[in-house]
Formats: sequence, C-alpha cells, structure tokens
Amino acid sequence: MISNPVRTKLLAGETALGVMAFEFFTPGLARILKAGGAEFVILDTEHSGAGMDTLKSAIAHARGAGLAPFVRVPGLARHLISPVLDAGALGIMVPMLETADQARELVSYCRYRPLGTRGLAFGMAHDDYQGGPLLPAIEAANDAILTIPLIETAAGLANAREILDVPGIDLGWVGHFDLTDALGFTGQISDPRYAAAEAQLLAAAKAAGKPFGWLAGDGAQAKAALERGFRCLCINTDSGHLRASLDREFAVARA
Repeated sequence: MISNPVRTKLLAGETALGVMAFEFFTPGLARILKAGGAEFVILDTEHSGAGMDTLKSAIAHARGAGLAPFVRVPGLARHLISPVLDAGALGIMVPMLETADQARELVSYCRYRPLGTRGLAFGMAHDDYQGGPLLPAIEAANDAILTIPLIETAAGLANAREILDVPGIDLGWVGHFDLTDALGFTGQISDPRYAAAEAQLLAAAKAAGKPFGWLAGDGAQAKAALERGFRCLCINTDSGHLRASLDREFAVARA
C-alpha cells in the first residue's frame, strides 16, 4: 500500500527536511539527495518547464530511492494535479493560493471520495501497478497525499488562518520572494515588514495546529527557521547547491 512517512512525521508534530529541484531531473538526483540526508524533494513545474514525461521519471526515481516526491504544479486545476498524482507524487503544492474555497478545491482534487473528488485509476504508477482491493487502496492514498497551499500574496496572508483551518490541508508554505513583491518591498526578506508577515503566518499555523514550511538558502537559515517555528524546510535547490559549491571551491582555488 502507498504510504508517506513525511506526512506521518509532520502530522505527528515532527520536522522534515528536503530540497527543491528545478533543473537536474536525472536518474541519480534522488539517490544523491537521499544520500545527503534529504527526506523529500519538491519537484518544481511552475518555473522549471519540466514536462509530464520528465516528471513521471523523476517521481519514480525518488520513490525507488526512498525519497518522498512532492510536486509544485503551475496552478490550481484538476488537469494539472490529477496526472501528477497518478504518476506517483506523494504531495501537491499549489502556488498563489489565496482563499479557503481554493484550499477546499485543492483538497478535493487530492482525495478520493468521501474526502474529495479525485478520479479513480488504479493499477498505475501511484500504486506501483499492483491493483488489488479498491477500498483499502483508496483509504491508503487518502492517508498518503500531502496537500500544501503556497501562501505568497497579500490576500493569502490575510486569509492564512482560514486557509490552514480547512480540513485536509496538511502543510502551509510561505513563498517569501513573491510575498515581499506583493507587499511592496520586493526581495527584502530582512525588512521588518517581512518578519511581521512571517510571524503572522506562523501564528496562523500554530492556531490551526498545522506545520509550516519555507525554502531556506542554507543550513544556518534552516536552523534559525526551525527555532522560529517552521517544521518543514527545503534547504536550497538542486542548482543552488551546485552554484554554492562552485563559488566556494573556485574561490579557494583562486585565493
């Protein structure tokens, strides 16, 4: 049966660390991330341009490596979410989510009845082509899929508590650059206004009893974020790790 240990950890009050991938959707990426200590990978399709065939392969490699694959889809639509779930993704992140009604729509697309309206298709990638009894498979899938609203607009910030209160929403996530852009101080995450917005989101998550996530630039930022109350963090991106390593090592060589 399908399972998602990261969702289980988060709903039990624990923390989880991963990496966001934009560029290197190769067979070895998942094993490298797993060997480095990641528990999950968020495969981006909002900005990366990755297509469905590439994504399906990346999901399969992640599951084979014991790494939970989540996907950031380009928007809130059934036709963008359903094929990704059937390809085996264990979580869906939706950008620019702004209202409780949109959060309920996200849950509906990610859960089978009676918890949602996800279309039935079994004996496919998401259940490892095994088929078998239908009702236990439905229940297992409903227990496995992590739903992640990305809060990154002024409306999303204002409605954060209502969004996170929606039954079936598992994990909130702040899109820090887009949020600063929406609030009028683009890219300035050291601005006190960003700190206030972040504190508002963390307070909403705490009140709703839900974990909250963020993309940290490095381990030090991640550690500080955990101390502020975040419980799910990506530590940099695939290309970001390569660039940081190149900057460091070439600087050493040229010193």
